[in-house]
Amino acid sequence: MKKVLAGIAIAATLCLVGSIARAQDVANGEKVFKAKCASCHGPDGKGETAAGKATKARDICSADVKKESDAAWTEIIAKGKNKMPSYDKKVTDAEVKDVIAYMRSLCK
Repeated sequence: MKKVLAGIAIAATLCLVGSIARAQDVANGEKVFKAKCASCHGPDGKGETAAGKATKARDICSADVKKESDAAWTEIIAKGKNKMPSYDKKVTDAEVKDVIAYMRSLCK
């Protein structure tokens, strides 16, 4: 019985740590998004900035964009698409994941 309770306690701790780490990822993603993405996509991700309108930045919460996988978003961020430049050498892989987590949080 003690082993079962210990196992449950460990599992609960891991879940808590995972959720805390995820919150930190979103917070870092917000920081990176504001520094690298918001000038075109806007603070809300709608692309309604002057630069966003000029480059036809997509609303990241639109149905078409929301349905794209994290892998697709990763490729777009890394390689660029249409008028969006590549950020491959400008952000780390971890920052890309953080930005995607933040972008997903904007669309809830």
